[in-house]
Amino acid sequence: MVSDPQAYIDVDIAIIGGGPTGSTVSTLLRKYNPDLSVMILEKTKFPREHVGESQLPGISAILDEMGVWDTVEAANFPVKLGGSYTWGKDAEAWDFDFYPAEEFVDEERPAQYKGQRRHTAFQVERDRYDEILLRHAQSVGVDVHEETLVREVLKEGDRVTGFKLDSGQIVRARHYVDGSGDAAILRKAMGVETRAPTHLRNVAFWDYYDNAKWAIEIGIGGTRVQVRSLPYGWIWFIPLGPSKASVGFICPSEYYKASGLSPKELFLKAVDEQKEINALLVDAKSATGGNVLTTKNWSQLADRLTGENWWICGESAGFADPILAAGMTLAHGTAREVAYSILEVERGEIDPEWIKSQYDEKGRRNINQHIRFAEYWYAANGRFTDLQDYCKDIAKDAGLNLNPAQAWRWLAQGGFTNQRIDQAGFGAFDVGSSKQLIERFSGKKSKFTISKLNDFTLNLANAEEIYQSELKNGRINRVKCYKRADTILPMTGAWKAVIDVLKQESDLEKIYNMLVESIARTTIGGAQGISIFVYMQALEVMVNEGWVIGKLKKSRPTLSIEVGGRLIRSESDAREALKDAKATVKFAVEHSNLEE
Repeated sequence: MVSDPQAYIDVDIAIIGGGPTGSTVSTLLRKYNPDLSVMILEKTKFPREHVGESQLPGISAILDEMGVWDTVEAANFPVKLGGSYTWGKDAEAWDFDFYPAEEFVDEERPAQYKGQRRHTAFQVERDRYDEILLRHAQSVGVDVHEETLVREVLKEGDRVTGFKLDSGQIVRARHYVDGSGDAAILRKAMGVETRAPTHLRNVAFWDYYDNAKWAIEIGIGGTRVQVRSLPYGWIWFIPLGPSKASVGFICPSEYYKASGLSPKELFLKAVDEQKEINALLVDAKSATGGNVLTTKNWSQLADRLTGENWWICGESAGFADPILAAGMTLAHGTAREVAYSILEVERGEIDPEWIKSQYDEKGRRNINQHIRFAEYWYAANGRFTDLQDYCKDIAKDAGLNLNPAQAWRWLAQGGFTNQRIDQAGFGAFDVGSSKQLIERFSGKKSKFTISKLNDFTLNLANAEEIYQSELKNGRINRVKCYKRADTILPMTGAWKAVIDVLKQESDLEKIYNMLVESIARTTIGGAQGISIFVYMQALEVMVNEGWVIGKLKKSRPTLSIEVGGRLIRSESDAREALKDAKATVKFAVEHSNLEE
């Protein structure tokens, strides 16, 4: 019992952790309700080193919403357009781009968050990036306490009553947030267990290099990360600046133990044996003096993410294998959800239990989908010749069959209505790129189901009406959805546009023309004039999940939809396209000069 009133600090929201999770929650809380008092309790002094440098485009939208995009962009971190992989059945390298590299236009930096930059991500030095976010939180009125350790989480039943600090002071709040990463201080204190629903129990070893080469330069500051398979694991190469790079090696923990090698020995062995990465480091030197860092890398998921007055987000909520570079996206994304949830609970206009259940269900499902997607990547990687039994265990554990049609159904189950409620997508992968991925991993054609059909009927039989949350401009909107078994059909965005047309027409040609007409007047995810392909992808998912019954009427035409495209292709094709684009630009510039 603390009798001294000076020992208490009262705030509206208390957050453990000043990393991207804590900074995102606190900044958005203050943006949308400046009257809230928000405190971050961070045990270290920033800047501090942290792994996890590669981002996905979804983070950029959150940075823009936080009001910190311009500052992050001004830091001149490399622009990530995608990744180059040696992964799958053969040794051929292939690229996955968020935005076609040959269409990426040179523009001076810092650039604005618009146009092509809405489809890119950053590759960041985490010490600089995290400090930018934390200082921005301070600038909007967040009370930041660094070198402040939460020694104990005080509680009564499922209710947190305070955070006891090393100083003996107790921070009391209406809402408590765990953004403490894998330390999971609040989560552990509240007795929330985690599950590791996979055999993906890996370890990571990494170092930083000065004077490293970029494998490819795209426009001004643009590049791809490199991911290269070895028989016993995989290597990442992430450019962090003009000559600095993060290089890491990941393998199963059991393989590491059986190798008898130290972390440094195994890391250097992997780098030496992966010739492409080795070539990028030929003139480079370790920025740490060879101090190879290490961490366990186990996919896991918390049993629940909320309680009576507390919230878990970021890595405290769950972690997915980094092959998909989803860690930072999950951190920022769950933090945004928590901020919106607290804001709405504070307003008192929506049932707080519904708000909590929405965050818990959506957050856990999203993390689990990333874990499941990573399982598919590992199970389908024929390059892991030393890890065949390991991959078989993963496939067995996940119930995977790598037949393209079955793999598609497995991946699509919930994955394309979880990430964004308004259209079909999963992380950085839309329906088309996911099918391309299956095709590449299986070596067999993965076709669009709707390309063989031309008559479509909406099927809402035995579906119940539920509501899910949609986050916009600081408010949670209740969106009506149809639910049947484990599948959900939202009545918003691309889904609603397709549903509205299907209520009027069943003929594919008429459906297509009506959707084309609606594009110019439809806004989805803030983008005006979206591609017809977005609607066709929604229709594909609806057919595969049984929300639409498709038939073939031989007297009518079908729609040819190719899985192949510019976003996933062989590295040689991508390089050739980029080379041709540069040659075209050079000719245009020379021709323009001649005209002048």
